[in-house]
Amino acid sequence: MDTEPRSAKGRRTRARLIDAGKRVFERDGFLQARISDIAAEAEVSHGSFYHYFESKESLFREIAAEVEVRLVSMDDTGADGERPTGPIDRIRAANRSYLTAYRDEAAIMRVIEEVSRYDEDVRRVRTERDDQLAARLEATIARLQAEGLADQRIDTRYAAQALGGMVARFAETLFFGAGSFDLETAVEQLTLLWANALGLKENRARKARGAAGAA
Repeated sequence: MDTEPRSAKGRRTRARLIDAGKRVFERDGFLQARISDIAAEAEVSHGSFYHYFESKESLFREIAAEVEVRLVSMDDTGADGERPTGPIDRIRAANRSYLTAYRDEAAIMRVIEEVSRYDEDVRRVRTERDDQLAARLEATIARLQAEGLADQRIDTRYAAQALGGMVARFAETLFFGAGSFDLETAVEQLTLLWANALGLKENRARKARGAAGAA
């Protein structure tokens, strides 16, 4: 099992190998990537690679795990850096954050998508990411229902899976597909679909906030 180096120099070398591996996997794909190329990119010897990682597979799995964590670490800060107050604006900001993170990691995500089809460990990491995202979305929907903003008939678990899956799969289409899509248009359309699916209305949200402020 790969372990974290104790020395600062060892940690820096290991981090260089992770960065180098990511670049090589993005450039060559998983199957064509070679440990010798990764070591050369990191400017370490071929033998040094095995001091930090057991195999090409173990390195790739760590890279995949780090990227998946970044995807689920999205926030709902607006494009101007301010935190939106309304539910639809928060959904819009979260959609923008996820799609932007996916765009920034699109090259390695394409490889992760491919490897997850035959590597159980990479597939497990992806499943964990989906589960974490669904849990966040389920909590968000439940909160909106508690505030009287979302349709009470909605099952939070089913809705979280459906809406989260919609955003995740559309991200693949947006950045891997042959068609041409605009990021901001995608954000607005996904937000509209979210709002319609949950029964959110701008005027209802404003009234609820106004009532809360008056109370």
